[in-house]
Amino acid sequence: MEVTKKNFKEVLKKLPSILNGASFIAIDGEFTGLHHEVRPSPYDTPEERYDKLRKGSMDFLLMQFGMCVFKYEKQKSRYVVHPFNFYVFPHPVSNRKPDHRFLCQSSSIDFLTSFNFDFNKVFRDGIPYLTHAEKESMKEHVREKHVLFEQQAMNSEQSPGFISPMAKKPVEIPAEQKDFIDAVCKKVDDFVNNSEEATLKLEPCTGFQRKLTFQSVKARHASGLMLTTKAGENKGDRYIEVAKATDEDKRNMLKKKLESDLDDVEDAAGFSKVIDLISSTGKPVVGHNIMLDVMHVLHQFSCQLPETLSEFKELVSCVFPKLLDTKVMAGTQPFKDQIPFTGLCELERTLKCAPFTQPECVTAPGYPTYSSETDKSHEAGYDAFITGTCFATMANYLGTFLDPPRGRVTPTCNLIEPFHNKMSLFRVQDLPYINLTGPDLTPSRDHVFHITFPSEWRTHDIQNLFAPFSTVFINWIDNSSAFVCLNNRDESKLIMKNIEQGPDHRVQTYKDYRRSLHNATPDSSPMVAAQPSTSDTGVVTPSEAAPFRTPRGLKRTHDSSEVRGHDPEVAELTAAAAKKQKSMDPNAPVFVSRRSVSPVEVSSTSPQTVKEADQQTIKSLEADKDSAGTEMKDGKKLFDEPTSW
Repeated sequence: MEVTKKNFKEVLKKLPSILNGASFIAIDGEFTGLHHEVRPSPYDTPEERYDKLRKGSMDFLLMQFGMCVFKYEKQKSRYVVHPFNFYVFPHPVSNRKPDHRFLCQSSSIDFLTSFNFDFNKVFRDGIPYLTHAEKESMKEHVREKHVLFEQQAMNSEQSPGFISPMAKKPVEIPAEQKDFIDAVCKKVDDFVNNSEEATLKLEPCTGFQRKLTFQSVKARHASGLMLTTKAGENKGDRYIEVAKATDEDKRNMLKKKLESDLDDVEDAAGFSKVIDLISSTGKPVVGHNIMLDVMHVLHQFSCQLPETLSEFKELVSCVFPKLLDTKVMAGTQPFKDQIPFTGLCELERTLKCAPFTQPECVTAPGYPTYSSETDKSHEAGYDAFITGTCFATMANYLGTFLDPPRGRVTPTCNLIEPFHNKMSLFRVQDLPYINLTGPDLTPSRDHVFHITFPSEWRTHDIQNLFAPFSTVFINWIDNSSAFVCLNNRDESKLIMKNIEQGPDHRVQTYKDYRRSLHNATPDSSPMVAAQPSTSDTGVVTPSEAAPFRTPRGLKRTHDSSEVRGHDPEVAELTAAAAKKQKSMDPNAPVFVSRRSVSPVEVSSTSPQTVKEADQQTIKSLEADKDSAGTEMKDGKKLFDEPTSW
């Protein structure tokens, strides 16, 4: 269903019941661009990637939001889908405020145009929105303005718009405006003396003419009249309505005007209410490569993004307590060996074939039909539909490893828990996801080197420098520096001892490069991925987490019991398999081999401290390895990973 400002109010009334009955909610967004100035790197740390996206992507606009609400019908063993395609645009509310600026990227616009994206519908009929801070600020402005108008309306010497607060004396009427003002005053005099009508509508006029009208009419009729500026039928037209009113009438009219203006602000909040509704349900929210979508949703419709990754994690957990990324799932065992490519279109094609079985999904009556047979790629609602069906297919595939096998696995099942609250880090080679509810992985990058060189160098110059040791993958940072990754990791120890250093180029290890950046900017955070303090049990407590004040208007943080939820099918499934299977440890880091993950050494930490920390980490991980994971029927671990990514 396409939703614009024309039918938004009607749709909004239906959403609470639809969302509350959902099994899960799939989302997708379309943007005016992706990256500006700052280019993501395959060797970004989670903090760097977040900072780059925050600074280089939030100036673009999310202009279409797709949402598909999947509800499972147990009697018919199928999902009923409610698809929505929201067009959003930040229309000014009043006096051209707020007046947003945004960027467009020509490649993104050209790409969407090739898929027949309707930009006119966005700019003409897009649903307005305000962040929580903008809405509260505008409401406060309306109340302050109302107080001023009330004081002026009840003052026998002034009236709203008669004399501005900064003015010291009335405005002199120019000669060219005298005929206009005389005609207006005559109309008002006749209205007061002869008319039985309660109100008089004057002709539309300019702002300066309205100011002169307020001034002149009030001078002739000190009391008994109420003058109000109103919007005309044509866009931009403004006219004055004159009403006969006692002081009590004026108070009542001003009260209604205040209520009307506050209602206008609520209407201007628009699409932000949809995000608030999704958050309030606590339902699982599913997306594909979801990090940029989540950042844009929070930035445009909730609040300004925090500067640090740890605060961002806390904000996301507050708004969306159950996030699932199908790209993370597809790149993880037991799916990784079956799914060679994790792009959404390729993923959909793969999941149509054995050993996967797609569930039946039907569109709810009265909604346009989506199906995988009708390609509407890059329409946000359709992409959300494909994302939801892919998730349901992969979730059900996990049930085939149970004994006896289950045809359906619910989104709240303990088999899904290891995938909760992990967002894919796109094109980061050795760090597959950001963990929203715990510390991020810190993979070894001993085979990665940083090199600076003259701007005249080309790819073959760098390849020739490293040719005696290994073939390399080169990631250019700018025209005089790059990251070089060895394909043969075993040769990494020989590089710094044997590679040729020259006056025009310099090679250093990735760790030394990170250390040099940290030393050059002592106020910045270390390279190590965010590692919240933990108690002896290894669980991050609220008091130990980074402090972050939840923005006013956002929902409270959901506790762990809400995140896990209670599902009778989960209880039945767990009880049936309890005798033959070990229970999964949902807190175990299951996606990357624990042998390949080690803490990154920081210059401020002594070697002895790092060595002791490594030993403790290895012992803890090996202990977790013995107890974590759900076993397959053939004895293999369901979520075991290869030794390296």
